[in-house]
Amino acid sequence: MKKQDAEKIINEYIRPLYGFALKRCKNMQDAEDLSQEIAVRAYKTLLLRDDIDDTAKFMWTIAHNTLANYYRDSARAFVGVCLDDLSETLSDGKDLVSELEKDETVSKLQSEIAYLSKVRRRIIIAYYYENKKQEEIAAELKIPLGTVKWHLFDAKKELKRGMETMRRSSELKFNPIKFETCSTNGSVGTEGENGKFFRSTLSQNIAYAVYREAKTVNEIAEALGVSPVYVESEAEYLEKYGFLIKRGEKYLANILIEEVSAEKSKIQDEIYSKAAKMFACELFDAVSNSPLIDDQNIVVSNRMKDIIKGFPVFEKDKNFILWSLVPYIIAYSGESIYDEEAKVSFEEAATRRIDGAQNILSAMVNTCGEEMPKYFENMRKCFGPVWQENNGVTLWQFDTEWSGKRMDEEYFGKIGHMLSDLNRFFDDELSFSDSPLVENGYLRIHESEKGQWIALQSVWIISENARKALVAIGDAVREKYKAEFASLRAQYMELMLEGTPKHLYKMAAYPLQHTFYSDGLFLFYCLRELVESGKLKEPGEEQKKNLTSVIITK
Repeated sequence: MKKQDAEKIINEYIRPLYGFALKRCKNMQDAEDLSQEIAVRAYKTLLLRDDIDDTAKFMWTIAHNTLANYYRDSARAFVGVCLDDLSETLSDGKDLVSELEKDETVSKLQSEIAYLSKVRRRIIIAYYYENKKQEEIAAELKIPLGTVKWHLFDAKKELKRGMETMRRSSELKFNPIKFETCSTNGSVGTEGENGKFFRSTLSQNIAYAVYREAKTVNEIAEALGVSPVYVESEAEYLEKYGFLIKRGEKYLANILIEEVSAEKSKIQDEIYSKAAKMFACELFDAVSNSPLIDDQNIVVSNRMKDIIKGFPVFEKDKNFILWSLVPYIIAYSGESIYDEEAKVSFEEAATRRIDGAQNILSAMVNTCGEEMPKYFENMRKCFGPVWQENNGVTLWQFDTEWSGKRMDEEYFGKIGHMLSDLNRFFDDELSFSDSPLVENGYLRIHESEKGQWIALQSVWIISENARKALVAIGDAVREKYKAEFASLRAQYMELMLEGTPKHLYKMAAYPLQHTFYSDGLFLFYCLRELVESGKLKEPGEEQKKNLTSVIITK
C-alpha cells in the first residue's frame, strides 16, 4: 500500500483508537502508549499489504492483538475483565468489529473531552456527566457564571481544533523521537534510576519538545500531535521530579539531550582513541611492574578457583587483578590536576529531586537516522563507574561487555545489603547461608567433612593508604601527559558544548570536565586498547562476575 493511503487510514482511526485504549487502561499515559503502539503496528503492516478488503476489521483485529500483548508483557490486569476471558470474547472478527463500534459510540464524548484543557474538562464533565447546573459549577470552581457559559460555548471549537491537530500531526505519531540512551550522573533517589521516568514515548517527546524553547501545554500538544490532557498530567509529573522547569505557564527541559551527529561521533572517537593509546598501555605497564600489587598489605586477591579431592585451590591471577585495578586507578588518578581545571561544581550543575536524588540526566536521540557512534552497541553494555560506601567499606564497579551485568534496576537496592554483609564479613560476624555476597559471587564457600573455606572473590585494597599508593602510580603517568590531555579535553568540550541551550550550560559543562578522569567512556576506550594490544587477556566466565570490581576498606 502507498504511504499516503496508509497515513489516511491511520488518521481516520487515531481518535477511535485512543477511545478504545482510554476505556481499557488504568491511566492516560498507558492509553497513550497503547493507542500509539496500535497505530504504529497497523501503519507498518499497511505499508506491506495490498490485500485488505475490510479496513475496520483489520484495524480492530490489530487493536485486539496489541492489547493482548500489551497486558501480557506488562503483567497488568484488564479493567473489569480477565485477559483470558477477553481472548474468548473477542476471538471472532465480526463480533469484534460490532462490539468495538458500540464501544466507540458510548465513549465518543470521553474521547473528545481529552482534547480540552483542565478547567474546560471539569466544566464539561460536571455539566454533561454529573448533570450539574451552570450556577453549581461556577460556585464549585469559584469562577463567574459567565465564564462557565463561555467555556461551554467555546468547547466545541476547541474540540474541533484538537482533532484537526491530530490529523495534521501524523508524522510525529509514526516517527516519535526515542531516547537511544538515558544515563545518570550522581546519586539516585527512592524512586530509582532516572530511566524509569522516561520509559514512555510521551515523556521522552515532551522533554525533547521543550529542550531549546519553553512551551505551554497546548504548544507541546500541538507540536506532538496529541491531546493536551496527556501532556498536562505528564508535564506536571516531570516537573514535580525536576526533569522540567516551569516558567510561568511554559515548560523547559532540565535534562541534557544530545543529538547524534556523524561528524561529532567521528571526532569523539578520534579524541578518545588518541588519549587511550597515549595513556592506557603505559599505565598498565606501570601498575603491572609495581611491587605494590604483589604486596599482601596493599592488594589481596586469592580467588577460590576449584575444589580438588575435597580441598579448595586458590589462585592469585595477575590478569584478573589488573582488570580491576587499572580502570580503578584511571578513574581516581589525577584528582589534583582535575581540581585545578574544574570550573563548575556538582552542586551548580546537578538537580536535587524530591525523592532524595541529586543528579544530571543525559539522553541521546537520533532524529536524522545518522550512523551511531563507533562501538555504540559495546558502550551500551557499560554502566558506571559506580561506587557506594558503608561504614568504611566501599564497593567500586564498572560494567562492560567483558564483565557480568551486575547493575540492573534492582542494583541500588541490593548494593546496600551487600555492603552491610561485607562489613560483617570483615568483622567475622557474617552468617553465610543466605548472604547476597554468595549469590552474587563476591564470596565463595566450600564446606565438607574436611572443613569450611571462605574466599573473597573480588580484588581487595586493604586500606586508605594502600589505595593512595596505587592511585599515585596513575598520578605520575597523568602528570607526564597533562598538557596533551588538557588540549584534547578543550577540543572535546568545545565540540560537545556547541549549541547547548543557555539554561543547561553548567549542567553540560560539569560532566565534560571529567573527560579522561572518572569518565566511563574513557575507561571503555582504555580497556579496549588494552584488550586489542594483548595487554589484558579475555576473562573466564567465572571471573566475569567480579571483573572491574574493587572492594576498599579503611
